[in-house]
Amino acid sequence: MNKVKEVRVSQWYFGGLASAGAACVTHPLDLLKVQMQTQKGKNISMFKLTGIVLTNQGITGLYNGISASLLRQLTYSTARFGIYEMAKQQLGPKDGKPISFFMSAFLAGLGGFAGGFVGNPADLVNVRMQNDVKLPPEQRRNYKNAIHGIWRVATEEGVMRLWAGASMTCSRAVLMTIGQLSFYDKIKELLLATKRLEDNVFTHITSSLLAGAIATTLTQPVDVLKTRAMNAKPGEVKNILVLVGATAKEGLFAFFKGYIPAFARLAPHTVLTFVFLEQLRINFGTIKSGS
Repeated sequence: MNKVKEVRVSQWYFGGLASAGAACVTHPLDLLKVQMQTQKGKNISMFKLTGIVLTNQGITGLYNGISASLLRQLTYSTARFGIYEMAKQQLGPKDGKPISFFMSAFLAGLGGFAGGFVGNPADLVNVRMQNDVKLPPEQRRNYKNAIHGIWRVATEEGVMRLWAGASMTCSRAVLMTIGQLSFYDKIKELLLATKRLEDNVFTHITSSLLAGAIATTLTQPVDVLKTRAMNAKPGEVKNILVLVGATAKEGLFAFFKGYIPAFARLAPHTVLTFVFLEQLRINFGTIKSGS
């Protein structure tokens, strides 16, 4: 009798744990990306910016805002991965075949929108804490940690301010989740279909690296606008059209400021997230009924 291969599927919270683990490694690159995106006028290179941070703050300066980054992943990524994975498992064909790419993209977009909304407060504080490093001491917000930052924003600027830039956050999250999750699943499916590769770490790294490149290209313009909206002072940005216009005056490439550090950060973050996620699935996932 043929032995039926055991198939394990992810728990709803695996994505949040995997993303938080990846954030611990890639946070310095995320910090540099945010600082490059908020530059106005003369641009400073990534390497020079790194030197400035190290000179002024030391090695710990590269981890400014790490608590907000972790809180963001535990809210934003838990929601988007959880919704995508659970919906995919419930709506997938009973014969074990993968869902169509269009359905996958729809579910990923839905999960991304929800994740962007619930993760916006932590994302806002994350951007501000990372940008604090380059500001003069008298202009810094000096949030002690993510919770303190959220409390300060809510009490000083109003609760609704926690969702500043939410439209762009959700738009970015939709594109990011489609770029990462849908394309990862599709690329992995195509690689396995060649019969030359197995479902192993090499395949996971290859699929996630390509998905990371697609996600970076899709989201960079929205990411720049989101970062600027979140870092703006109350009343500085009247609406999205004004922000788009102000950014456009700097030239088309202004929408892609920080692209290199964004990809340098997102590529390893995507790779680590999916490697961690696959290991969680393989070792701690639920056995799929009928497998």
